[in-house]
Amino acid sequence: MGRLVFHNYNMASLGRPCSWAKYMFRRQRALPLSNIRQIFSGSCIDASDGLSDEQKHIQQMARDFAKNEMAPYMKDWDQEEHFPRDVMKKAGELGFGAVYCQEAYGGTGLTRLDASVIFEALSTGCVSTTAYISIHNMCAWMIDEFGSEKLKETWIPQLACMDVCASYCLTEPGAGSDAASLITSAKKDGDSYILNGEKVFISGAGVTDVYLVMCRTGTEGAKGISCILVEKDTPGLSFGKKEKKVGWNSHPIRAVIFEDCKVPVANRIGGEGDGFTIAMRGLNGGRINVASCSLGGAHASMEHVRDHFKVRKQFGQTLENYQYLQFKFADMAAGLVASRLMVRNAAVALQNKAPNAVPLCSMAKLFATDECFKICNQALQMFGGYGYLKEYPVQQYFRDSRVHSILEGTNEIMRLLVSRDLLKDR
Repeated sequence: MGRLVFHNYNMASLGRPCSWAKYMFRRQRALPLSNIRQIFSGSCIDASDGLSDEQKHIQQMARDFAKNEMAPYMKDWDQEEHFPRDVMKKAGELGFGAVYCQEAYGGTGLTRLDASVIFEALSTGCVSTTAYISIHNMCAWMIDEFGSEKLKETWIPQLACMDVCASYCLTEPGAGSDAASLITSAKKDGDSYILNGEKVFISGAGVTDVYLVMCRTGTEGAKGISCILVEKDTPGLSFGKKEKKVGWNSHPIRAVIFEDCKVPVANRIGGEGDGFTIAMRGLNGGRINVASCSLGGAHASMEHVRDHFKVRKQFGQTLENYQYLQFKFADMAAGLVASRLMVRNAAVALQNKAPNAVPLCSMAKLFATDECFKICNQALQMFGGYGYLKEYPVQQYFRDSRVHSILEGTNEIMRLLVSRDLLKDR
């Protein structure tokens, strides 16, 4: 069978997105595994180690998509601050828009480990764009897990194919790590809620179509928070200016502002007062997702370093012959593999609803995002002055990975969650 050309398939003959995804996965499984080659295939950092044959084919499909549809445009998206919806729709056609949502509602029906493998592979092509896709997946799962039948039937099929894109709205100007102190209000008015308040640092804000908003419907504290879906064109919904960021430039970040924004009660996800639990449950998976994006950026950085070592000469020989750089490269490899194992272990724990899943997700996010940023930073250093030029991709992996230690819960909060688990009386 020849090489897959992702944008030439006839979608009409395949039905809903999950059917398309399953068709693609079956087609990929027909490829012999010997055809699956990456620059580090068979090496000590081979990203396919420990995966089933099916997972290896899914991984290869994501890697091919990253190579063909993302990597060639990564620099332009970054410099032009372009949100590539056309490419995201192609990703949705492959089943990457609702990876771990139920097939019954149009999702792809894969596991958290499968999702981690996919997001790591996609991030080798563009960390920033994949990070948005991972947030979109988190939102789709929240509707799939907690929404009414009507909300699932309405939104999951559209989110799965990424005809509709979603944003997660938790952080406020005065409520970051202390998310339970949020003040955006939703007051009931007959069969509607009236929302007032402001969310900040919202990925995709202004260009996405639906917003999952954590707002206060009850008393102070976590138990007074609910989750409400707000559509983009709802009167009273507006957006702040597009923020200028160090990285993550292929999707915008803006404030989301509610001024007497009227939303049907039927748009509430879960029961009144369930919003904080829903938000935190979503973030457990989000932490695995963003850590997986860090893995992809670090792996790609090491690929570029290896190529650089083979051609760059100093003092009469290529860089690959210098023992100091060999040792540094080995340290990078050890950090990458340790991070990957920790992330995949946490993904399995979350999938299996293990009692220690929350601290494992927190630990994986803490370790992998910090360690992979160090790898990207070291890769930039190994390129010397060239690494600091925007013509070379290592600086973009460096910039795009830096924020991962801050979002989805800062790594300081991850340390708090891990230490609480350790100190708990059992």
